[in-house]
Amino acid sequence: MLNAHIKKITTRVTPPASAEIVHKICGCKWSLTVFDLLAQGINRPGEMVRSVDGLTTKVLNDCLRRNVEFGLISKATYSEVPPRVEYNITQYGQRFMAVLYDLEQLGPPPT
Repeated sequence: MLNAHIKKITTRVTPPASAEIVHKICGCKWSLTVFDLLAQGINRPGEMVRSVDGLTTKVLNDCLRRNVEFGLISKATYSEVPPRVEYNITQYGQRFMAVLYDLEQLGPPPT
């Protein structure tokens, strides 16, 4: 009875930055599609919009900007006429995609 008041399990707190990234990326309808496009080598915004039905330039730009801020993708701007912009998955983004792939392989819970 002396040990009845000792807590055996503590609450685990999710790291705020990681939780925010997962929430914003998985909560965005297009982020995972953008990662898939980049993995296929489609790295120019115009080509991305043409490759996916329903994806608009505005939504794509918001998605790309957010992922650049998180450090998951990088943006390269070239001084050409017409201007050229390309996006690529960063090393950190590749690690993030590996986690997403592992979650996909986990599959749904057994019924």
